Amino acid sequence: MGERAAGGRTHRGDARAAAEDSLEDYAFRYVPRSFRRWSAVSVGATALGSIAFLADFSIGASIGLEHGATNAALGVLVASVIIFAVGFPVAFYGARYNIDLDLIARGSGFGYYGSIITTIIFAGFTCIFFALEGAIMAQGLEMAAGVPLPIGYAISTVVVVPIVIFGMRALERLHFWTTPLWLVLALLPLAWVVISQPSAVEGFWSFAGRSDGTVSLSAVASSAAVCFALTPQLAEQIDYIRVMPPLTRANRRSWWTAFVFSGPGWVIFSGTKQIIGIFLAVYLITKIDPSIDDDAVEPVKQFLGLYESLLPDWAAVVLVLLLIVVAQIKINVTNAYSGSLAWSNVFTRATKRYPGRTVFVVFNLVIALSLMLMDVFSLISFVLSLYANVVMAWLVTISVDIVVNKHVLRLSPRFPEFRRGMLHDWNPVGPVSVGLASVASLLCFAGVFGPGMQPLSVLVAIGVAAVVTPAMAVFTRGRYYLRRRSDGIPLPLLDEDGNPSGERLRCHVTGYVFERPDMLVSAESGPGGEVQYVSSLALTLDETDRYVLPPEPLTAAREETEVER
Repeated sequence: MGERAAGGRTHRGDARAAAEDSLEDYAFRYVPRSFRRWSAVSVGATALGSIAFLADFSIGASIGLEHGATNAALGVLVASVIIFAVGFPVAFYGARYNIDLDLIARGSGFGYYGSIITTIIFAGFTCIFFALEGAIMAQGLEMAAGVPLPIGYAISTVVVVPIVIFGMRALERLHFWTTPLWLVLALLPLAWVVISQPSAVEGFWSFAGRSDGTVSLSAVASSAAVCFALTPQLAEQIDYIRVMPPLTRANRRSWWTAFVFSGPGWVIFSGTKQIIGIFLAVYLITKIDPSIDDDAVEPVKQFLGLYESLLPDWAAVVLVLLLIVVAQIKINVTNAYSGSLAWSNVFTRATKRYPGRTVFVVFNLVIALSLMLMDVFSLISFVLSLYANVVMAWLVTISVDIVVNKHVLRLSPRFPEFRRGMLHDWNPVGPVSVGLASVASLLCFAGVFGPGMQPLSVLVAIGVAAVVTPAMAVFTRGRYYLRRRSDGIPLPLLDEDGNPSGERLRCHVTGYVFERPDMLVSAESGPGGEVQYVSSLALTLDETDRYVLPPEPLTAAREETEVER
């Protein structure tokens, strides 16, 4: 985008403001080639920088203490495999077509307004996880400098604002410079303990926690349920990898490598950290301080105990504080950034107004700070287990729509349509699937179907969503996906390599030039009756439907050209 066409007129200031990519970072929009100047390796490294968060260590420790090391590790493994499988097609659509998860959901069973439901779920995740990670940073400040927790909460909130406001460019620089430091601080002392104290590793698997020490399906499922709550991290990864460069023959190897590890592969690193968290908790209890008990779930205590076994107390405190500050800033700039994009999507479609992404940065942080002050960290296992039921219902629905409805049943258009006017406002496929899966799993979680089903609630959500999503597509015969088959522009949407086209057209509403995937023919002709083009941005902010093309009649039997779009 970035280029103003001569003689263009502006519909409203909101559209002009949203078109300024320097701060807005294409909130609620397709990311054009002109902005995606980073290499695939650079994008992948930036995306993986956010995986530095310390909540993984806490999650691993909490399930390890509750169910024992073996059950917890098996639960982490089960969750990681399922999360990778569910996340792969969704992340691929984000990286290949350069759109965020909200835009993917619109054309994957939810409709233009229906995807607001999924975006609110994700926005809630960013608030909850900002609060959890911010609480960990506040605990570190209290431990090292005696800073009261409420003040620490405020510091952990405010410190990310200057970085998040400047978007992807600032985040890329932050992760580039801090990731090596984080790796050294987090992994070197752990490696030293593992190498120098092999007995700590030998006794790890026999740790029973509060369980009887036997491996059981119930304990493994309960452990996995907590891990499933992290699945929305995939959406944050997509917020990064949506700026991947076009996939070509020249960069195919680097593109796929960066995509796999920084897209669905984020869970490989996350799962590894959770198992390390189990180990750290066991190490603290069995080798350092048997009386530490529940405090072993706090990453501050975990790494302090680790460092104090190697270094003088003062050095341990300094290094642990540095590790915590670096790690928590890295993840919370991502939480705040992704949250601002999500709230932008929700607010703009609901109100046809766009006050700017900075407003939603502040809004997201206010909610997160409130959760910290409510001590959400003390309820981490319960909150994550509860949230996991809805999260998996949502993401499995999108994933199954992409894999089954688009590529097997061919009832959903393969190209991820996101533009207003091309989609129906509501598609029952997604909301019904998420609704039924969420209700069924939450009833299991509440014990309505007996204690035996309680640990399996998340698996129920996955199963129901996997069945209902294609069933609804067949029942509705796919008629609620597309409102129109053609956007009226003769230029192809994709180039010869299958990437979104870089051809550029002028939007007659904003006066700016946009790339082909962002454009449609306008319902309003020019002064001389000529065809005019309108951007999806202008359509998002169009209160009167003045520029929205009328619907085309759709038949139940989709033509091949339609599903191949």
